[in-house]
Amino acid sequence: MISLPGLTLVTGRPEIARSILRTYALSIDQGMLPNRFPDVGEIPEYNTVDATLWYFLAIQAYYNATEDQDLLHELFPVLAEMIDWHCRGTRYDIHLDPADGLLFAGETGTQLTWMDAKVGDRVFTPRIGKPVEINALWYNALRVMAKVARQIGKPHREYEAMADRVLARFSRFWNELTGYCYDVLDGPGGSDAALRPNQVFAVSLPDSPLTAAQQKSVVDACGRSLLTSYGLRSLSPSHPDYRGQYIGSQFQRDAAYHQGSAWGWLIGAFAIAHLRVYNNPSRAREFLEPMANHLLDHGVGNLSEIFEGDAPMTPRGCTAQAWTVAEVLRAWFAIQ
Repeated sequence: MISLPGLTLVTGRPEIARSILRTYALSIDQGMLPNRFPDVGEIPEYNTVDATLWYFLAIQAYYNATEDQDLLHELFPVLAEMIDWHCRGTRYDIHLDPADGLLFAGETGTQLTWMDAKVGDRVFTPRIGKPVEINALWYNALRVMAKVARQIGKPHREYEAMADRVLARFSRFWNELTGYCYDVLDGPGGSDAALRPNQVFAVSLPDSPLTAAQQKSVVDACGRSLLTSYGLRSLSPSHPDYRGQYIGSQFQRDAAYHQGSAWGWLIGAFAIAHLRVYNNPSRAREFLEPMANHLLDHGVGNLSEIFEGDAPMTPRGCTAQAWTVAEVLRAWFAIQ
């Protein structure tokens, strides 16, 4: 769902996007999208909280590109079911907290966000509670739902009211002491103030729940501590758990996967967030230009999954990663 806009819509292949959206709709279960389709005869896996929310953004991107109202009519019952399940609760304690309207997710032994490294029973970044990007996505999903409902003549005020409540309570994420967002609220050990890149989505997504001043502060903080030539570090180098090299055994590498490794796909969101805050297309485009050089120096003609957080930011992981390619393309054309 993250890759769909860049790989299908930017490249002028909306019919592929439509096929993907319809195919996934057939596998919705308890309001969740599967994060993995296994081999024939096996059951799909539903071990993710964000895939379902990215689905709403993918549908919005598809409609913006095609104005295909037929697909909106077809998928509206599916979208309504997704929202309903998240409100009353689904797998892994994913549920709407009635106290503040924010989305809670996670239980012991699970890794539901995109930071999902796990070896055996060891979860390196469980992020149980209310992750910042999940609630930014939840806010955007509710806004998308209200827009879709209005577009096809369905009741929409309930979705708008839910989104307004998230907007009002998203201020809980703001950490006045640090000048940027908490990464996770209301976790087992309290709220996590670690500087991670997830908050950049609260700026880059179509509807931002942050004030203009907060958006600028987030972009500046991520730019100072997380930005590299090829993406954003998954954790600030000043954090005691930071690991700047991705080497060693599988356990050692997975321990560094979301604890310092720079992720290529995040450069797209950062460039869009910077453009929103500073309205400087030339500067925003400069953040993407190193990727053009990277096309020729590793997996030729493609873009890598991750890079080491420490200089010289050696590329690691997959040599051709769908969401890195997709997000660089999407951001490049959005800025153009």
